[in-house]
Amino acid sequence: MIFTNVYNDARRAEAYDKLAFPGTYYLAYRDLPDIIKTHVAGRKALDFGCGAGRSTRFLKKIGFDAVGVDIAEDMLEKARERDPDGEYRLVPDGDLGGFPGSCCDLVLSVFTFDNIPTMEQKVLCCKEMGRLLKPEGRIVNLVSSPRIYTHEWASFTTRAFPENQFAQSGDKVRIVMTDVADQRPVEDILWKDEAYQETYRQAGLQVEHIHRPLAEEGELYEWVSETSISPWVIYVLKK
Repeated sequence: MIFTNVYNDARRAEAYDKLAFPGTYYLAYRDLPDIIKTHVAGRKALDFGCGAGRSTRFLKKIGFDAVGVDIAEDMLEKARERDPDGEYRLVPDGDLGGFPGSCCDLVLSVFTFDNIPTMEQKVLCCKEMGRLLKPEGRIVNLVSSPRIYTHEWASFTTRAFPENQFAQSGDKVRIVMTDVADQRPVEDILWKDEAYQETYRQAGLQVEHIHRPLAEEGELYEWVSETSISPWVIYVLKK
């Protein structure tokens, strides 16, 4: 299970560590508490691809006993600095073999699958995540919508990459995060809805719910495309 991860980089880790929930990112997290409350029973959670720990701390804040795992030691160092009492584990190549089966009520993955390059690797990860679920457990997989790479946003710009509009599932796309000091383009892997649906099918998972958040006028931020186009897709999955 081999990952490529642009965030496995000390400079990116430093920038990402300072990122909270601004702008477009706010929409990624805004609806998660209600989605989780509706679909998840229990309090034991794994944050798959926790990075600098932002989503793990989010889970703890809404009442979960959460463990964060990631392949990037630079990111985990930042997570431990911000949350010294938390549990953050390095999982080389995304291997979850150190966790027993049926141990989690929730496996949350926020943006991680944007950086897993192939169907085979995505399916393996989904199978492992599914293995950790208790019988009534759920996976919540939050990913970038393909349209995030072809529009302008409060927190991102793609105008320098017109080739993104021709990308198909599995192709690399580029985007610049405007809320951090590190303005180097990020390379992600485009994955359309039909490709995710097939990924989950091959992994033996069922899609229980799909949510595409939209911004509302009067919220805290100056929106660009967010009120009419959802930048994120949130999949709720079960075995």
